[in-house]
Amino acid sequence: MRILVVEDEAKTARHLERGLREAGFEVLACASAEEGMEACGTQAFDALVLDVMLPGRSGLEMVHKLRESGMLTPVLFLSAKDTTEDRIRGLNQGGDDYLVKPYSLPEVVARLRALLRRNGRQSVSERVQVADLVWEPTRRRISRMGKRVDLTPKEYALAALLLQNHGEVVSRNQVVQAVWGLITSVDSNSVDVQVLRLRKKLDDPYETKLIRTLRGVGIVLEAPTS
Repeated sequence: MRILVVEDEAKTARHLERGLREAGFEVLACASAEEGMEACGTQAFDALVLDVMLPGRSGLEMVHKLRESGMLTPVLFLSAKDTTEDRIRGLNQGGDDYLVKPYSLPEVVARLRALLRRNGRQSVSERVQVADLVWEPTRRRISRMGKRVDLTPKEYALAALLLQNHGEVVSRNQVVQAVWGLITSVDSNSVDVQVLRLRKKLDDPYETKLIRTLRGVGIVLEAPTS
């Protein structure tokens, strides 16, 4: 599992990096949001661990920007800010968990493993293919029959969720969390509209249909069996 650590305090960064490596993770450490954004644009990670207070762009701003671009990678925020409002702000900006300093390294590791289990993430794949649909996460590219499909951030987030779980039914709640965020109220019609928009780009122009809606159950992306 590859983890990106974004922490500007050198001693803390070294402590995190050493502890996560000892726990069996592969780690890349960055000292600013700008470095972290650049790393996320060129590499794939299974989870992000980052400080909220960073020089220049904050950790909250960094994650918000990444979520807008369609990134689904689990995020664990670390912060000295410990009010309920601070925690809610972190989750609303795209975080999946929020741990207050001072923290213990075993707790960081435990929280990370819980996030990875919750998201059902395995090692990041360089390429996922379902019939003639190809997803290359590290390049943020989705294509059919060799031609790139242009998607909005929400469409990309939904497509990535379905591709991560291809062959399995994805619930409407999973769609809401992936596309709109954890703490959001979204009506059922909005989910249907988002699925329809994605289907128009990924399915309608092609003979082979890959996306199916199972009424009352969820959505599944899979190659036809016949």
